Amino acid sequence: MTGTGGVEMGAQAARSQALAVLRIRSRALAVALLPAAAAVILLVGGSTGHLAGGGWDVVRWTVSALALLVLAAAAGVALVVARSRPAVTPTVTIAEESAPDLYRMVRDLADRLDVPAPSAIALTPDCDSWLEDRTHPAHGPPPVEEHDDVAGMGGPAHRRTAAAPVLVIGSPFLWWMRVGELRAVLAPVVAGTGPSAHPDIAAARRFIRGLDAAVAVAATGERGPLSRPVRAGLGWVSRLLLRGCRVHAAGMERGVAAAAAERAQAVDYGLRIVAQEQVGLAYAGWDRLLTRVALPAWRMGRWPSRLDVGVVAALTELSRRDRLAEGFASRLGERPACDLLEEPGAIDEAVSLLAARLFHGGPAETGPDWAPVGWDEYPEEVVDRTWRTDAARLHRVLDALGVRRAEEGAAPGTDGPTLTRVLDHLTMSPAPYADGPSGPRDTGAATGTDLGAVTGTEARTVRDRDPDRNRHTTTETGGRGEAEFTSLTSTEPRTGAGAGTGTGTGTEAGTGAPTAHPGAHSPHPAPTAHADADFPDGDHLDHRSADDDDDLAGTTVRGAALAAGLSAQLAREEARAQPAGVWSSAPGAAAGPAGPDAALWDDGALPLLPLQPPRTGREILTAHITAMVCCAAMDTAGAAPGLDWLDGPSLLVNGARAADLGPRVRSLVETGDPGPLRDWISELGIRPEKPVRLV
Repeated sequence: MTGTGGVEMGAQAARSQALAVLRIRSRALAVALLPAAAAVILLVGGSTGHLAGGGWDVVRWTVSALALLVLAAAAGVALVVARSRPAVTPTVTIAEESAPDLYRMVRDLADRLDVPAPSAIALTPDCDSWLEDRTHPAHGPPPVEEHDDVAGMGGPAHRRTAAAPVLVIGSPFLWWMRVGELRAVLAPVVAGTGPSAHPDIAAARRFIRGLDAAVAVAATGERGPLSRPVRAGLGWVSRLLLRGCRVHAAGMERGVAAAAAERAQAVDYGLRIVAQEQVGLAYAGWDRLLTRVALPAWRMGRWPSRLDVGVVAALTELSRRDRLAEGFASRLGERPACDLLEEPGAIDEAVSLLAARLFHGGPAETGPDWAPVGWDEYPEEVVDRTWRTDAARLHRVLDALGVRRAEEGAAPGTDGPTLTRVLDHLTMSPAPYADGPSGPRDTGAATGTDLGAVTGTEARTVRDRDPDRNRHTTTETGGRGEAEFTSLTSTEPRTGAGAGTGTGTGTEAGTGAPTAHPGAHSPHPAPTAHADADFPDGDHLDHRSADDDDDLAGTTVRGAALAAGLSAQLAREEARAQPAGVWSSAPGAAAGPAGPDAALWDDGALPLLPLQPPRTGREILTAHITAMVCCAAMDTAGAAPGLDWLDGPSLLVNGARAADLGPRVRSLVETGDPGPLRDWISELGIRPEKPVRLV
């Protein structure tokens, strides 16, 4: 089969499926007009005397009323389908004056493929590229009016024009790929503008997008006594039509993709095979950068302003470590695709802010609690603050549990927040958490608190998708354990780090992030008097699941109690950040000359794509103990915070990354054995009895 024949076959298949979609639309219109046609027949028959009599009069007026009702409903559905704003991907639009070389390359590619050039180019913080139709009036400003001799007499005639779709490019491609690789990857995407320009395919796509938008309209908005049945009817009709179009729409898109791929065979085919390897590598590096590096910064109220530069550094580091990726580093001598931009730094900053909003839910404007951070500032602004904040929270929970800061007779100056306090508290014989409140209890250390009473407590952080608040925080406790833990937090004396009274600022808005909101990381948040004080109506309470029991089943009694306290503290901090609502977005707010297209999408549902599920109690406890160890290393052994491009925050000792800390901390958490961790601490010269500096 020749290339031209393959293109024609794919295009014909797409057109036939598009006609099938349009036939479904025509049938729906025919069904709506059927009562009106029957009413017309009855009215004409009555006027001519063929259908006379009292019975025919009743039928005539009944059918006429039904026809008017059906026509009104059909007109309403058609109006909603035509006027509803279809969903649009959040992007950063690139103006032609800010990337003339990029636009020139895309137009040359379209000329080689003999297809219409895309109408615009936009970037998205994702490793993918596609065409997106934004011809709907709600997606942009009104078209420029053409004034000629004819139109100038009576005004311009407004009609739908077949504008080319927008080319959306994943921003990591521009920074990691070379110019030739980017052109090869974009060839089959740009080739899709040819089938998209066909009137039948364009009409079918508009109809399907309109139905999808109508379903969204029916599912949202106020649910009053009058609007509820109207929205229910609209949703039922729209979903019914969508189900009828589903198979044909999928076949249409497959035909379009087949035609575009076949047309692109003649353009850089050999280079495209190599470029596809870079697509997978860029995706792996981008995912690692977001989850390991960017997410800790977002949690602290800082958003890295050069994410795309970071993905290049991460992939370069990967090529250095992995022998399988050695060949990729040699590409760096070629011209990168980001050179096609006039101001790559400004574009990178805008895309980085958009990524923070999509994956974490940050605001559109910068401020004291939401500020950009450069990679050079990352260790001090993010890593150091994160560790010291977690260490402060750990000691506040220990205060709530009644754990003494120093043993009787200890040397002066050792009653501050020390690593020894944490190690001594968690050191014990293994006691399975699964034994529950009636199981073995530790009696070896005088803590001033019956820790066994807390073993039945599980305070967890649960965040689920919610139509009104995308991800919210819940705290779960188990029966008597909650009351006893509440009594501890309200009656035990608090000293040092646990005695602060400051709280997060009142200008912050919660986003339901995987951990506490940046604003919640205040130096010394004051613990509430009751564990359920933040949930007066009990809206955030849920039932314990077997997975949570299994998560703490391998820990010690004290470890389980401490994990429960940390989870509850995190939940309270997040709940305090929630009442202000989701992040606010100022119209037109952007970073630099380019910014996210806020007018094209609704930012009231942020974050749209949360990166990670909620952390378990064991993970939270492990992270806090690791942070405490790192703080002790920095304050007593001269260590420094660092950034690893593949693993995120790291501890640097004598300029080298400290290794093997994780397994030793897990040994303490799971078995209560501090031996491996104490050996590691001794090797590095860390003084665990010395107080550390907290935020």
